[in-house]
Amino acid sequence: MWARTISFVLGLWLMVGPAVLGYGDPARTNDRILGPIVAGLAFVAIWPVMRPLRWVDLIVGAWLLAAPWLLGYGTEPAINSLIVGLLLMVLAMLGSKTSKRFGGGWASLLDSDTHNR
Repeated sequence: MWARTISFVLGLWLMVGPAVLGYGDPARTNDRILGPIVAGLAFVAIWPVMRPLRWVDLIVGAWLLAAPWLLGYGTEPAINSLIVGLLLMVLAMLGSKTSKRFGGGWASLLDSDTHNR
């Protein structure tokens, strides 16, 4: 759960980072689009049944690593993008084990004792 909490904070940082660090487009637009996505997915992925959503952070992190070169960022937004992207990728790989099994379809509705009678 702590990894999702940090991912949530990183999503918030992506939203406010352009104003705090004072950088403009295209980095500002990119961060303001990705920030709510990262924060929203991290918030939802706190619940064990939604934990696989954390893998989207891996994709977002990879994009943040590539974006400075593809979109032509300045130095400050590039450093910010690289740090946040790397952290998101590492946090996506740090998933906690779920203690319950979710899903199973219709077979999970049938109790094995009742089914064998």
